[in-house]
Amino acid sequence: MHFDDAVDHFLAYLQTEKGLAENTVVSYGRDLMKFSQFVQKKETLQVEEVNKQHVVSWMVNLSRSQLRPKTQLRALVSLRQFFRFLRKEKLVKINPTQNVDLPKPTRALPSFLEIDEVERLLEVQDVRKPKGIRDHAMLTVLYATGLRVSELVNLPCEGVDLERGFIMTEGKGRKERMIPLGGRATEAVSDYMKDTRANYLKGKASPYLFLRQGGKPMTRQGFWKLIKQYAQLAGINKDISPHKLRHSFATHLVERGADLRAVQAMLGHADLSTTEIYTHVNQARLRQIYGTHHPRA
Repeated sequence: MHFDDAVDHFLAYLQTEKGLAENTVVSYGRDLMKFSQFVQKKETLQVEEVNKQHVVSWMVNLSRSQLRPKTQLRALVSLRQFFRFLRKEKLVKINPTQNVDLPKPTRALPSFLEIDEVERLLEVQDVRKPKGIRDHAMLTVLYATGLRVSELVNLPCEGVDLERGFIMTEGKGRKERMIPLGGRATEAVSDYMKDTRANYLKGKASPYLFLRQGGKPMTRQGFWKLIKQYAQLAGINKDISPHKLRHSFATHLVERGADLRAVQAMLGHADLSTTEIYTHVNQARLRQIYGTHHPRA
């Protein structure tokens, strides 16, 4: 089978069978096309002709590139998943990545906001105006639940239970999870839904909770701009993003003794090891506090 045809078959599987997000599927396709271009510079190969030496050469090429280590690892993981799929489908006899060890990346600690910075960020919206009421509700929900920004902007009205104080969201792989909303976030969403949401609808219908003009759902890019504007108003000089509020949510929970399995469930992490990074953040902060305040540190 031609390499490009095999890639198309794999990407279709990721989208239809695995239910991966479009951006994730695109990333897989980009990585595999780069590998295809690399190995076919000298010779035209069918997918079943790719061998271990091609993979090793590709790894060496990546290590010499200016790409971040995390990006290099992702490209190699994409290749491994691709050949595992082909082997399972009996489209190749061997998996050329099988005995090739992937490099272990150094894991950077996630950046987050301090609690007082979060409080300042949530106080600068002008809640006398519809835009301020909406933006305050979005930011409060984001910090209260640790949602991904894509989950926030796609949050449906039917996924919000203000009476019980929960939201239901659909995360990666179309997996649903329930997250407590908290009193302040429940109040902020309730205020938004009283009159403000109808003001954005202008008589139209929409299943989405958070809207922009014309009754259209808020976009990730639009919300990204909003959070940067409010950070500037709040005097927060750190580079800020919606994901930083997600990190702040998890870090503050772990710092206060939250069960790691519960944090994993709320974040929607498939693997507990992904959530464990926040215990390292906690340890780093303990060392910092000790070093700053202990007389013999």
